Amino acid sequence: MSTDSEDPKLLVSTGWLAAHLNDPDLRVIDATWFLEPGRDAQAEYMAAHIPGARFFDIDAIADKRSELPHMAPQPEMFISRMRAMGIGDGHQVVVYDNSPMRSAARVWWTFKLMGKQDVAVLDGGLGKWLAEGRPTEDMPPVMRDRHITVQRQAGLVRDVTQVAAASKLADHEIVDARAADRFRGEAPEPRPCLRLGHIPGARNLPFALLYNPDGTMKSPDALRAEFQAAGVDLSKPVIATCGSGVTAASLFLALERIGHRDHSLYDGGWAEWGNFPDLKIATGDA
Repeated sequence: MSTDSEDPKLLVSTGWLAAHLNDPDLRVIDATWFLEPGRDAQAEYMAAHIPGARFFDIDAIADKRSELPHMAPQPEMFISRMRAMGIGDGHQVVVYDNSPMRSAARVWWTFKLMGKQDVAVLDGGLGKWLAEGRPTEDMPPVMRDRHITVQRQAGLVRDVTQVAAASKLADHEIVDARAADRFRGEAPEPRPCLRLGHIPGARNLPFALLYNPDGTMKSPDALRAEFQAAGVDLSKPVIATCGSGVTAASLFLALERIGHRDHSLYDGGWAEWGNFPDLKIATGDA
């Protein structure tokens, strides 16, 4: 991403972050999260992270009332956790990850859901930062409580009832970020006991297609082309979905990047839809 297109509400480059790293009102978040077993995101954070970064645990800062994985937290929990992390009103937040799941987009979306606007994803993440020889540290920062106010933006999230209605009425584009073989119902789901396939009427745009080989997000024109190639009618409202709401956030980020203005995220994802036998499923291509 070129320096003339930095957007502190969306995406910023490693160069931008390096230049602003010592700003008193900057807060950096490591949002690394892994789906595959055997990697410990918090341990990797403790070993090396961007100076001053706090660790955001997607599984812990979540709605514990739900049996579904890492559903968006209630505002009260978000407030208490962010205050404890020293993140509050007046801060510019930059979120990064070191995950193939591009999990920074999920935490960025969570801040947007809570009504916070001054939050951006680090384009290229920790991988690009390290490739450029930029500094890391292995000690967490000193964190001082900071007041934070939130205003939950209900329009940014959809529940299973709303998605079922959208599927039936075909008045939204439902876009699934999972890999094509999972979408078609040909590959097993990483979570056991789920049915295979996709929400009827959904389009498939695997989230990996939104990114360049170096982990940076594609240009707006290239992103628009990916949506069009997937058969998505961008004149309609869009609901982004995936397995459990993490990679769908990359679709949400991409939609913001191309200037689409009516989109939301199905938080339950296939972890919910694929678990209910009374919900219809489709298999094969879109």
